[in-house]
Amino acid sequence: MCSPEEEALLRLEEVFSSTLARINSLILQPLLTAEPSDPQGRGCLRLLQQLHRSSQQLWEVTEESLHSLRRRLCHQDSVGLESLLLLCGADRVLRVHVEYIEAYTSCVVVQAFQKAAKKRSEYWRGQRKALRQLLSGVSSEASVGTTLVQALRQPLAHHVQQYVLLLLSLGDTVGERHPTRELVVHAATLFGNLESFMRQALDQATATQALWHTLSSRLRDVLCTPARRLLQDSQDIPVTVTPLRAERVLLFDDALVLLQGHSVHTFDLKLVWVDPGQDGCTFDLLTPEEELSFCSKDPQGRMVWQWKVTQAVCQALRGKKDFPMLGAGLEPPEPPTCRCVAYTFRAEGRLCQATYEGEWCRGRPHGKGTLKWPDGRNHVGNFCQGLEHGFGIRLVPQASEDKFDCYKCHWWEGSMCGYGICEYSTDEVYKGYFQAGLRHGFGVLESPPQAPQPCKYTGHWERGQKSGYGIEEDGDRGERYIGMWQADQRHGPGVMVTQAGVCYQGTFQADKMVGPGILLSEDDSLYEGTFTRDLTLVGKGKVTFPNGFTLEGSFGSGPGGGLHTQGLLDTAALPPEPSGTRKRQLGVGAFPAESRWQGVYGPFRDFVSAGCPGDLQEALLGFHVQNSRELRKSQEYLCCERTQPEDHAGRMEDVLDELLQHREPRALRQCLRKALRNSLHPLGKLLRTLMLTFQATYAGIGANKHLQALAQEEVKQHARELWAAYRGLLQVALQRKGQAPEEDEDTETRDVQVHGLVLPLILPSFYSELFTLYLLLHETEDGLYSQGIAHLSLFPDTKLLEFLDVQKHLWPLKDLTLTTNQRLSLVRDKCFLSATECLQKIITTVDPREKLEVLERTYGEIEATVSRVLGQEHKLPMDDLLPLLIYVVSRARIQHLGAEIHLIRDMMDPIHTGGLYDFLLTALESCYEHIQKEDMRLHRFPGRGDSRRPW
Repeated sequence: MCSPEEEALLRLEEVFSSTLARINSLILQPLLTAEPSDPQGRGCLRLLQQLHRSSQQLWEVTEESLHSLRRRLCHQDSVGLESLLLLCGADRVLRVHVEYIEAYTSCVVVQAFQKAAKKRSEYWRGQRKALRQLLSGVSSEASVGTTLVQALRQPLAHHVQQYVLLLLSLGDTVGERHPTRELVVHAATLFGNLESFMRQALDQATATQALWHTLSSRLRDVLCTPARRLLQDSQDIPVTVTPLRAERVLLFDDALVLLQGHSVHTFDLKLVWVDPGQDGCTFDLLTPEEELSFCSKDPQGRMVWQWKVTQAVCQALRGKKDFPMLGAGLEPPEPPTCRCVAYTFRAEGRLCQATYEGEWCRGRPHGKGTLKWPDGRNHVGNFCQGLEHGFGIRLVPQASEDKFDCYKCHWWEGSMCGYGICEYSTDEVYKGYFQAGLRHGFGVLESPPQAPQPCKYTGHWERGQKSGYGIEEDGDRGERYIGMWQADQRHGPGVMVTQAGVCYQGTFQADKMVGPGILLSEDDSLYEGTFTRDLTLVGKGKVTFPNGFTLEGSFGSGPGGGLHTQGLLDTAALPPEPSGTRKRQLGVGAFPAESRWQGVYGPFRDFVSAGCPGDLQEALLGFHVQNSRELRKSQEYLCCERTQPEDHAGRMEDVLDELLQHREPRALRQCLRKALRNSLHPLGKLLRTLMLTFQATYAGIGANKHLQALAQEEVKQHARELWAAYRGLLQVALQRKGQAPEEDEDTETRDVQVHGLVLPLILPSFYSELFTLYLLLHETEDGLYSQGIAHLSLFPDTKLLEFLDVQKHLWPLKDLTLTTNQRLSLVRDKCFLSATECLQKIITTVDPREKLEVLERTYGEIEATVSRVLGQEHKLPMDDLLPLLIYVVSRARIQHLGAEIHLIRDMMDPIHTGGLYDFLLTALESCYEHIQKEDMRLHRFPGRGDSRRPW
């Protein structure tokens, strides 16, 4: 059986539905018939249209509620109380009511009813009687506008009030354990809150409407918007504001407004932070460009203002009006310190007219955000306390259309600082370090190959200029300068290498060579003397020719641009030794290896000294990105896909933990190999930067035999620095785990690890360029050696063994397959085959130790073969070993053996000096030198003349 409350609800809905229909036909539709021509009138019409739509929705939901009530009354047994829309759809019904209230109050704020009524004043005077029938307690003397306001408000207010009373009564009739009890209580609570919300919304709208009459028309035009509501006025509760000293302070639900004469200062509440004051009458507000201090006459006034501002900020950040009502809680919730808002700066300064969109903290850009200036500059990245700080990308437009300078860099307090990649509109690219916005430290500046004067500089910078050790390649002139710089000019000791193979070394001052220097030509002629700015011979000097002749005197420019000389030609001198002019090395001593690339080592040391902080990993160790020219062509693609993971700190912890877990020799080798191969590992990053400098120095034009010693000592220095880098990371790892740091190594221990562990691991990274220098340096000897090998390859096995004076009892006759034409046969040699094949493996590895191990196994194979022939274990003396080794070397036909031997000698671990490996390498060197000898290269084919012994 239905309760009296349900029947009362039915009657209430019927009356309200009918009233809404009358309001629609009598008031709203006539209000929409006017066609205003002024902007203000059109704005009011849009508000009335929205109110009409809200009224329609309110009528529709009332009809649905009415239908659910009738269905309940007709089918009491089968349809339960929970089917009523007011209970099961209370939230939806509430939302429709709130939308109507908001549309209605917006019309009240701008007096839309009064303005619309003036358009058809005769019509509305004729409708006074019909309007009064909708109302109660309204004076017959009231204006049409006031009557319309009441006609659209009073029925709703009465209806909501009756909802609350009837739902509360219904709740009393439903038992505590009734299944619909919770629904009834929830609906009663919602509509009770709606009643409070409606009273407050109407009061705010009325107060806001009244406010506009107290302002000048200019201020009203600036501040008046339909959605804005007045929350507090300093004329009601006085407050003073410094430093602006406002005459009047208005707190709206979306903004704080300070009126100062004809000036209006508006502050978006989303960007207002409240700070409690130091005394009972004061509190502070932080905004993006102002810090305001509010002072009231008494603590109570201060509390009201602070409380209302805090509530308004929370409401503005939520993006909707408070429900059930503003300040319903006893304590206002704390607005979040960090927010995400867009703002355009107005004050003069570097941010004037710039728009920032992103994260804020206490009035300053803080976190990730985007900054855009009116001139087209864009900055996307991290901010800290209002300044660019951390990784960021900046686009700077240039004069020509669609051309930008793109800076992908780390920033520190508003300036580029740390590692960055800059792509310029000229198509130049800089990759390196910055300080205070200028290139500073190590960096590479490269122009595109198609540039009119292609150029590449790899080296050190100071305050935006090339300074310190650096390499510049001039692609147009085919020259590479290796040496010292100062203020963008070559200054100090330097070496110039040309594409034609000519080398200069001397002292440069203000970009030109001064004083004495040397010149090495392609044919190994040597000039020692002075040069002009364009490096032509001038003044006193001495030329040493490859055949040993010398020319000493004065040099200068002759007629027609030729060389004119006057001096003494000495033809009595003997040809120089191969280790003389041809093997002269440049730069050694002029550029100490330990001081060349401090700009690369320095940031790594700083990173370790700081304790390896994850957030500085990219700034100090660099990052890797794919070149993307689109970044300069369009602001729409302002992004940078870095290979470094986001969680820098977590990654660094993993790196340090791995070092602690792999400290035993074998595990350490594997750990270092893995780290050096990983481009994201700090050690791998360091190695790749060193590879870049090595290639810039010694590849291409720099592949000159006179730079071999310079390159060799550089590789060894890199090994020392990488071991020191590993030790630094290990100490940080121990410190983080609270363990005692390792003791400092002595020189001997360090050298063992550098040469035995690190050097073999990094040598493959530099091997290509380094071995090329060895090839060029030993090209002449390798040429003679190749001639000797070619002649020895014509010998049959027995004839070659006989020619090399190998004792016959050591010959492995069973291995020989003799034919009548053996000496001319190209059949594969079988004699000492295992040793020959073993020796050939020396070119399959770059590790000097592994090459020496190959040599040791080759020696073992020779002895094993001899022992088999003799039928007993036999140790070969040097006199017997050398001819057999020459035989094996000649059959192995290893190209560039001289380069291989010298590289092994230079790069092998010093602990092997004087040991077995040293002995075997010396024996191999002896074989190499014997094969170069004239009697090896020019000996006639055996059997066609007298035989000569090589010994």
